[in-house]
Amino acid sequence: MKYIPIILIVLFSSFCVAQTQSQSTIQQGIQIGNRAPEIVEISTNGASLKLSSLSGKIVLIDFWASWCKPCRKGNPALVATYEKFRDVDFKNGTGFTVFSVSLDKDSSAWKSAIEADQLTWKNHVCVINSNAPYMQSYTLSMIPTNYLIDGEGVILAINLKGDALEQKLALLKK
Repeated sequence: MKYIPIILIVLFSSFCVAQTQSQSTIQQGIQIGNRAPEIVEISTNGASLKLSSLSGKIVLIDFWASWCKPCRKGNPALVATYEKFRDVDFKNGTGFTVFSVSLDKDSSAWKSAIEADQLTWKNHVCVINSNAPYMQSYTLSMIPTNYLIDGEGVILAINLKGDALEQKLALLKK
């Protein structure tokens, strides 16, 4: 009987160490289950914006461009999904947002497309340097391309569009 508290402490300590080790062993990468590589870029107001600044939220990293017809065609559904889920509590995040990463070379075209398509979220950046470290990590072969990440930055799904994105978000709700 006198050893029960000691046994409980040892078991609890082992559990805590295992939890810490499993969280720290998540590799960075672009596969489901990886931690999404950091993106740091210039936003519409000229300030630097980091993907990691959205920690704690469910985030759709959306690579697009104003000249991309499929990107623009999908924007109304993305706006509707954002409006529906932006204030929802999820299993591993509070709220949903979009981190738009534009591949535009013309900043006025980029900003005009944001306004024309009524992309109401605040997290818009434009790739200034195609050799940026994160561009090497994400290895885009086409746009639109997107990554859904949880509140800890772990990739949950890739290339969800329209109803598929909405269904996945519904599954993630508390």
